[in-house]
Amino acid sequence: MRKTQVLIVGAGPVGLTLAIDLGQQGIHCLLIDKKPGPEFLPKMERCNARTMEIFRRMGIVERVRAAGLRSDVSMDVFVIRSMCEAPWLRLEYPSVDEARADIAVCEDTSQPAEPYQLISQYTLEPLMLEITQSLPTVEIAYGCEFDSFAQDAKGVTAKLRRAGQVEDIRVDYLAGCDGGASPVRHALGIKLTGEGNIARMRQALFRCDDLFDRLPIGDGPGQGRHYHVADDASSFLIMQDSTRHWTLHAVVENDAAMAAQFEKVVGQPIDYEMLYVGEWKQNLLLADKYGTGRVFLAGDSAHLVIPTGGLGMNTGIGDAIDLSWKLAATLHGWGGPALLASYEVERRQVGDRNIGASRYASSGRRKWRSMWTPELDHASAHHCAARAKFVRVAEEEQRKTNEMIGAELGYRYVGSPVIAEEPGGPEHLFRTYDPTAWTGVRFPHAWLAPNISVLDGFERAYSVVSFNADPSVGQELVTALRAVGAPVQYRLIDDVRLRRLYGRDLFLLRPDLHVAWRGSSGPDDPVELAARVTGRFPQW
Repeated sequence: MRKTQVLIVGAGPVGLTLAIDLGQQGIHCLLIDKKPGPEFLPKMERCNARTMEIFRRMGIVERVRAAGLRSDVSMDVFVIRSMCEAPWLRLEYPSVDEARADIAVCEDTSQPAEPYQLISQYTLEPLMLEITQSLPTVEIAYGCEFDSFAQDAKGVTAKLRRAGQVEDIRVDYLAGCDGGASPVRHALGIKLTGEGNIARMRQALFRCDDLFDRLPIGDGPGQGRHYHVADDASSFLIMQDSTRHWTLHAVVENDAAMAAQFEKVVGQPIDYEMLYVGEWKQNLLLADKYGTGRVFLAGDSAHLVIPTGGLGMNTGIGDAIDLSWKLAATLHGWGGPALLASYEVERRQVGDRNIGASRYASSGRRKWRSMWTPELDHASAHHCAARAKFVRVAEEEQRKTNEMIGAELGYRYVGSPVIAEEPGGPEHLFRTYDPTAWTGVRFPHAWLAPNISVLDGFERAYSVVSFNADPSVGQELVTALRAVGAPVQYRLIDDVRLRRLYGRDLFLLRPDLHVAWRGSSGPDDPVELAARVTGRFPQW
């Protein structure tokens, strides 16, 4: 029987991220997917700021940017009647170049280390596959389907199907990153709870080589990212990373009608090819559990959101990183029993909050769309006033979709057994980021020097970060962590400005750079703290 340490089911962005991150930590993995290879399908199309920070830490951020949309392209969002008519509303959002320029001159912790990147899933997956294939610890098998599993106290035996043959594999852990229909979740008997099948839409992918370069057409909108059409079909046109491919979402009767709808939205004759069309359902669903025993769920297998707000794949990337370091710690022998148990505690609450954020954003979009009637096109004073009200509501409500920085950067793990939690804490906000360094949050970014973030240079280890000029402060904690076998590094940052920004002298960061503990002097009981953060705390 074949053996490896971790079996990952599903080679989408979440499964690939988990495989890369585990492989970089020396963990042997088998990544499988039932499809024959990456598919050219319109799915996710934006990595948010937090995901790009994660990719920076993994050492792949510049490769992702090079593969994605040009950095000078605007991310403006429009509400239109067609691509040939003057837009009713324009919401301005910065290009990557503009966002990077703002971040470069920021002197506090209010900005991320990396801005977003528009990159379509059909571009991101092949790139991440190439990176995965470069890791000697990771094996990839396409055309290989998960069938079933059985687990015991020492591991998991999974049955796989490939080319009509059944194969057994023995692994220490199994991760289901296999999407909303997740066979792994079904095998676990875990249900999804929430709002399912809220609405049905069709999605089509078009190749149109010159549409982007011709913008604006007449009085139409300029080059941007999203084009929401004020109509009765909820039409929504999205520019993809090549600028030659466009995704249209609309409520129409059948697949063939999507071509006519695209022509109607564009508004004038244009050469194009429809590459794909399919139906999708809007869901707001959360798994009742994120795993059982040695089997875990991540990404869409654990949570399904409406794409409004861009929190689907990006939430899954956060799942993968949280699960990755805890699996590696356990397999390397220093992670205690509460460490893997904390994965569900931490990530399920984020999944729940981001479902709420998606609901908030999509309800805003539905609100302004529900106000549309054909009479808004009329030129009478009455209809002009109604159109102006429509635009005012659209401007307020549509921003909920495009401004999710609080959900992206400000999430905080509450009630985790591996965090020395402080009482209170900042409010969980969707659209506003509070750059506090509270326990449970991702350690906020600040510049140490040009293009050198305080988040750079950390090993895959616990990090004792001291803003106290006395190098002895925090050393007892370093010793306590080493005593339980955990990797740890000490980092002294003698900078009064940063000490003021972060508000404490001493921080303990986990391998995922979330704050596990903070104080103005060393912990009262460094041995107990070391036991807690490594999952060995006896009260759990």
